[in-house]
Amino acid sequence: MKNHIVCLSTTNYHPLPTRKQNVMSRLRNSEILYFDPPVSMIAPLKDKKASAYIEKYKQPGEKVEGHENITVYALPPVLPFFNKFRWINKINQKRQAAFIREKMREHGFGDETVLWCYSPSSCDIVEHLPHAKLVYDCVDRHSAYKGHINPKVVDKMEHDLAKPADQVFATAVGLAETLEKVNPTTQMIPNGAAYEIFSRVQTEKDTLPCPEDMKDLPHPIFGFVGMLQECIDYALIEKLAKSRPNATIFLIGRTLPGVDLTNLKQYPNIIFHGLVPQPELPAYLAQMDVCLNVFRAGALSKDVSPLKFYEYLATRSFPRASRCRSRISRMWSTLPAIPRCSCRCAMPLSRKTVRHGRKNALPTARSARGPSACTRWKKFSIKRAFCTKVQRSKIYLWAFTRIPKKAGKVLALTS
Repeated sequence: MKNHIVCLSTTNYHPLPTRKQNVMSRLRNSEILYFDPPVSMIAPLKDKKASAYIEKYKQPGEKVEGHENITVYALPPVLPFFNKFRWINKINQKRQAAFIREKMREHGFGDETVLWCYSPSSCDIVEHLPHAKLVYDCVDRHSAYKGHINPKVVDKMEHDLAKPADQVFATAVGLAETLEKVNPTTQMIPNGAAYEIFSRVQTEKDTLPCPEDMKDLPHPIFGFVGMLQECIDYALIEKLAKSRPNATIFLIGRTLPGVDLTNLKQYPNIIFHGLVPQPELPAYLAQMDVCLNVFRAGALSKDVSPLKFYEYLATRSFPRASRCRSRISRMWSTLPAIPRCSCRCAMPLSRKTVRHGRKNALPTARSARGPSACTRWKKFSIKRAFCTKVQRSKIYLWAFTRIPKKAGKVLALTS
């Protein structure tokens, strides 16, 4: 008999895989009901594409190709401002719970269910859903997002969700430090990559075809893969475009509502490509000379664990330019040859861009200018770390750290 999991996600299962999908797709001995996040009733006013999701909850569940144990449902639309007023969130969650209970009954889910949450707003749904175990997987500093939000309200909701949880996970050091004060079960499980996909850049580098829309582009190509959201440092990308007019900046990803990219669109060497299905990404990555991981300094980026960083590492074939914050760097203190670069040092370098190693005593680009601050990254041993740790992981997460024994009681239901 398979274990039962209800996953209340903050990311739609399609089209862009994130931590949520990667975790759930690895729990193959469990039957999973994956609920896409609901849209606000006023969302179409801000993003016309949101209109298609208003009525989507009326459609039947969708089985995931290759993962028939996962059924994806959309949730009914919700009242706006639930991150500002707790009483609105309670109304929303009670209505969502009625819908979820109906789907649970259809699939034979009962009191044995593991409730796996990703949003602080789920704190008010827990009491309305039958479950045996509660897991909170924290992937962001949710109170740092902009929009119709009251940070104090969101932090209180997260506290109320994490405190009764049987297991809490966090993707970054800062998040773990905050949550372990609330719940001692908190363990940091960093993000990672689908190594079997992204390692193709290295293993199939001579056979991967060049995508049609990248042919004849001038090199070097600075590539970015990910959602174009508010926390990205667009001023830094603009500076790169100005300083390297003969280079190409190739941005792969969808622009999220509310993000103004007017300034970037005036540069002919910046290409906005849009989304690319994950299996096709290796062909695009193989054409890039430098991969960008640029976050604007702030509360949100301080505790981020970006998937793209791990995906870039999995390719192990070209330099990565990353603006790393101190809390993120601490995750890598035990690993050899971890890059610590800033885009400033990548800009003046040629296609043979050199890289920083964490063990180097030389100054970084923050304290010294130009190539003299760099040393050649002579040895790269991340691939082995990916392979061995993934195989050892208790639920086959893609992290560099094993799941602690303390989590075994909860994960025994799912692994």
